[in-house]
Amino acid sequence: MAKVGAQRAAELTGKSKSTIQRAMNGGKLSFELDANGRRVIDVSELDRAFGLQQQGQAVASPVEQELEKASSLLEKERMNMRIKMLEDQIDASNETISDLKEQRDKWQKQATQVLITSQYSQKQAEELRAELKERERRAKARRQQMLDEKMQKLNPQNQNAQDDSAHAEAGGFQGLWRKVKGR
Repeated sequence: MAKVGAQRAAELTGKSKSTIQRAMNGGKLSFELDANGRRVIDVSELDRAFGLQQQGQAVASPVEQELEKASSLLEKERMNMRIKMLEDQIDASNETISDLKEQRDKWQKQATQVLITSQYSQKQAEELRAELKERERRAKARRQQMLDEKMQKLNPQNQNAQDDSAHAEAGGFQGLWRKVKGR
């Protein structure tokens, strides 16, 4: 298998470089010397002693793990609070919509009643106008009749004289006409 230096071994296991060096010095981790005299460790030996970390995944310290847990719990709680707030807003909006619909229905009912009353009142007003015109016409006819009767009572002779003068004028006209024609 492949052989790696102390720094790369630390990266593969998630341990610190000093931990790897102490394990080599203490005999817990076997190593070989390369051509340059550096100590190198077989990857299988690292796996046996410390276990290899998954690629791309760094081992976090317990403090970092707790911070990550706390952060995720805070985020979860924040999201729950946001969801609750939005649900409350939806409930309030639904109440408002319900109230507005109720008010709309009341206004429609009132408008219908006013329209019906207005139409009924308009019909009554037209009937009343017609009745007043008829009364006025009758009163006018009665006044004229009474005036004519008064005139006849006051001047019965004058009426006869007027009738005679009308006949005389007609006759006078005819007499004048006869003169003009030569008859």
